[in-house]
Amino acid sequence: MECGRLKEDSSRPLIVVSRCLGFGRCRWNGAELFPETVAGLKTGLRFIPVCPECEIGLGVPRQPIRQVVSGNAVRLLQPASGRDLTREMENFSRSFLAGLPPVAGFLLKSRSPSCGITDTALFADRSDTEPLEGKNGPGFFARAVIERFPSLPLIDERGLEEQETRLNWLREVGARKNSEFK
Repeated sequence: MECGRLKEDSSRPLIVVSRCLGFGRCRWNGAELFPETVAGLKTGLRFIPVCPECEIGLGVPRQPIRQVVSGNAVRLLQPASGRDLTREMENFSRSFLAGLPPVAGFLLKSRSPSCGITDTALFADRSDTEPLEGKNGPGFFARAVIERFPSLPLIDERGLEEQETRLNWLREVGARKNSEFK
């Protein structure tokens, strides 16, 4: 599957969005999501949909990936295949973010090993069936977003469900509308 960019009215803020949030069938299990809160934003915002996992060559459907603590580092692994995707995801994230036009913010998929902002599970070992209790963090792509653009508004679809959080994010997006960030 190819990740496309939507071209629309340039007067509306431009947002990088996880493609699985109503912009394409790219989840690990092939399921399609249509969050109402995201659909409601489509008339007022422009979007650059991205699926980091598809972009590094993982298919749809695909075996799940997970973040595994390895010493002082976190690795991105696909337990079923034994693949370590850490370097591929880091390289993609760096390249994609460096090539972005000016954007006003990010809307990413919660709990995703690539896009989760704060709630991605961490595992002690690639074969563990249960994540480390109380140990969550950002996914690989989200971590790169946070490091490169610490001042840009960032939210996940669960945050959009909370009215005050959604309104604050939209205010920030409107205030930054396509400002230069490079």
